[in-house]
Amino acid sequence: MAAIFEFPQNTILEDDLVLLRPLLESDVENLLEMAINEPETWEYSLVRANGKENLTHYIQLALKAKANKTEFPFIVFDKKSGKYAGSTRFYDINLPFKTLQLGYTWYGKDFRGTGLNKHCKFLLLQFAFETLGMERLEFRADNNNQRSIAAMKSIGCKVEGVLRNHMPTFGSEVRRDSIILSILRNEWFDEVKDNLKAKL
Repeated sequence: MAAIFEFPQNTILEDDLVLLRPLLESDVENLLEMAINEPETWEYSLVRANGKENLTHYIQLALKAKANKTEFPFIVFDKKSGKYAGSTRFYDINLPFKTLQLGYTWYGKDFRGTGLNKHCKFLLLQFAFETLGMERLEFRADNNNQRSIAAMKSIGCKVEGVLRNHMPTFGSEVRRDSIILSILRNEWFDEVKDNLKAKL
């Protein structure tokens, strides 16, 4: 039986504007300023990274999931400013089924609307479809998170539907509806790649 392809553990993705490298425990220091000063960043997140304690916990959970080979978290470095900008990750990685999800993405407010996200997404999508050979990439968001949904649509994601009453929300009895979007392998090669490249 052929060995199952392993996720390269030292994966670094970069272009002229951005560098994504594996998240480390020591990255608490690199992300701490945003965690303290911009708590609204995690308004729609179940796992918060606001404040040092929460950020430390957030990174520890991500690294535990990486060790279990279900997630692969990155830290995002903005080359233009020479500063760390945020974090993103692959999760629900299922290499035998050739599917994974892309999410847990957040950036400090200075990096939103700068084009950084499109550069990150291009690198991540290219890696997923062209290096890992994925057939499907899935994206999810709180159905109320209009900024996130707009960003996903702008890179070429197609809306598949809404999971009603799907998840709890932080510190509340209210449950959230989750919108599901995706990009398929053929869509990447047929149109999404060229369209996204033209926006970089």
